[in-house]
Amino acid sequence: MPYRVFVTRKIPDQGIRLLKEAGCKVTVSTKNGVLSPAELRRHAKNADALLSLLTDKIDADFIGDNMHLKVIANYAVGFDNIDLKAATAARIPVSNTPGVPTDAVAEHTFALMLALARRIPESDSFTRAGKYHGWQPELLLGMELQGKTLGIVGLGRIGFGVAQRAVKGMGMTVVYTDIKRNLEFEQQFGGVFMSLEELLKTADVVSIHVPLLPTTRHLISTKQLSMMKKSAFLINTSRGPVVDEKALVAALKKKRIAGAGLDVYEFEPKLVAGLVKLQNTVLTPHTASATIEARQAMGLLAAKNILAVMVGQTPPTVLNPEVLKR
Repeated sequence: MPYRVFVTRKIPDQGIRLLKEAGCKVTVSTKNGVLSPAELRRHAKNADALLSLLTDKIDADFIGDNMHLKVIANYAVGFDNIDLKAATAARIPVSNTPGVPTDAVAEHTFALMLALARRIPESDSFTRAGKYHGWQPELLLGMELQGKTLGIVGLGRIGFGVAQRAVKGMGMTVVYTDIKRNLEFEQQFGGVFMSLEELLKTADVVSIHVPLLPTTRHLISTKQLSMMKKSAFLINTSRGPVVDEKALVAALKKKRIAGAGLDVYEFEPKLVAGLVKLQNTVLTPHTASATIEARQAMGLLAAKNILAVMVGQTPPTVLNPEVLKR
């Protein structure tokens, strides 16, 4: 009997093709949007493997109803949508797709930085509205990133990639905070390790790259925002709830900080009241990894994780390898 794989949303086709070529029976959701819990359960009942997205809530109740699943392959770096403890108790291997979207997210982070610093959205709206009547010495003055200090909160793969671009591409100084120091990074790029408080007081741009954990929820709130320079920008391409969005809106309204570039939101896809009206923001719809190269690679890695389980091998990026021990 062929391995039955249910994919919860249409994704780029390379991973799907790989599964089909290996003999899997692949069903892809045709719904244009997130499946309801009931819909997700109904489809999972007939599957051996679930290729899920970050928008799918794979909680303990879902896992309890689907103990037959042989693998859950999450099409994302993060996996806070999955109750990993419950999956492990059910002996269901869970995988994610780390590494492959690193360059895409690092580039998008820089795009947000540049858009804020050079006031690109404001300039675009200004020009389209017919307000441009000729060059002016003080028209839409921005800030140069060259020589400024970038604060990296979380020096994982993406944080490292952003820091590398900042130093080599823009001539910025980098300070960082993490659960542990990275001496190799410090030697290679001149990075300086700091506490979060020191970093917030020092950086001209603060860029967040931490996973969503109980310890990182609202890592940036009123107290932390008040520590930042009034001329500083905040960038978040990690997870929305890491930033207290209401506190951020209040800080932006009061011009406590200069601006924010967000690709993720605390109550995604809803935005906190007042955020969209602020001119000192750049808002993108969770598209930091939205490149053809990254999304195809994510699909291929998710497929490889599923196929590894199918043939009795360890998935390349399994999150709970202990369930595979006999």
